[in-house]
Amino acid sequence: MRSTQQFSVTLPDEMAQMVKDKVRSGEYASESEVIREGLRALQAQERALDDWLRTEVGAAYDELRADPSIGRTPEQVLAALRAESERR
Repeated sequence: MRSTQQFSVTLPDEMAQMVKDKVRSGEYASESEVIREGLRALQAQERALDDWLRTEVGAAYDELRADPSIGRTPEQVLAALRAESERR
């Protein structure tokens, strides 16, 4: 049973050149390896985002639900950002 699948992928010229350059430099043995590494990086980024949403964002949401008085309006957030920017 085959554990891989073949795809035809169309890339913009700049990305195609980057793939070719990675192979030419010896960093990767084939174009497929470059694409697989890119997909692994995408998976890692998505996992990191999911983890952040579950832990930090979820915790902040739970904290806000427990004490709504800690919430800020968009105007308050913008004012705080402007004040911080001016301080720098």
